[in-house]
Amino acid sequence: MEPHRPLSVASKLGRECRLEAIYLYPIKSLGGIALSEAKLELRGLQYDRRWMLVDANGQFVSQRECPALAQLGTDLREDKLAVFEKQNPQTCLHLPLPPPKDLPQGTVQVWGDRCRACLYGDDTNEWFSDFLKARVRLAFMPDRTLRRVDSRYTPTQMPVSFADGFPYLIVGQASLDDLNSRLQQPIPMSRFRPNFVFSGGLPYEEDTWKHFTIGHAQFLAVKPCARCVVITTDQDTGTRSAEPLRTLATYRQKGRRLLFGQNAIWLGGESTVVHIGMSLTKEA
Repeated sequence: MEPHRPLSVASKLGRECRLEAIYLYPIKSLGGIALSEAKLELRGLQYDRRWMLVDANGQFVSQRECPALAQLGTDLREDKLAVFEKQNPQTCLHLPLPPPKDLPQGTVQVWGDRCRACLYGDDTNEWFSDFLKARVRLAFMPDRTLRRVDSRYTPTQMPVSFADGFPYLIVGQASLDDLNSRLQQPIPMSRFRPNFVFSGGLPYEEDTWKHFTIGHAQFLAVKPCARCVVITTDQDTGTRSAEPLRTLATYRQKGRRLLFGQNAIWLGGESTVVHIGMSLTKEA
């Protein structure tokens, strides 16, 4: 194995960076959608993690304790959000967009945050419960619900969806390539569930970023992303293995955290759409 590399990277920049891929995850912990372009909102990409499944106590359900969620895919189809079994795509649920305005409201919890959400009815909930063999309920975050990011890492209290902590996650393809060079079996980028993937640059260059732009849209990098058991989950089958956490622990550990990717917030403004191929620039 190569000598361990420090978390910091050299100041010399790599090749020109461009936006290589965009991913949207409408329902927290379910499969994502690859997009050619996407609309930016302060709390994340439009529709990103605006839905999540909760248990009988309103506590969020994720792949951490329920890896079978990875077997459910999502898609945007005209005015509907489609949810389907990846191994049996004909088994599909369609949710109207936008969600019905008459859904009842309740309180849900994601990590330490309790917030109001719209709750779907029995037919929708039974579809998910039957697949997972556990009672769950689908919740939606309306615009009037305001959940804020951790103010320790941002200059202002920015909003966030049901994402773990921050509205956006960006990863360099070079970082995954470097990790895969250390693994016996390469893994896809889907394990890390980013919103943005960029080409060019050095491995882990995103660790050192503060301000960066995609096209003319301005972002603030706020915190490297600490990784958990989710990245050991095959995003098609839901099966788990020791990797890549085991390998990341040999060279990407800081304190008790294993870092991969960079959390970010969009600073707002007139540039509200990003598309693949846009140049990505950062402050030196």
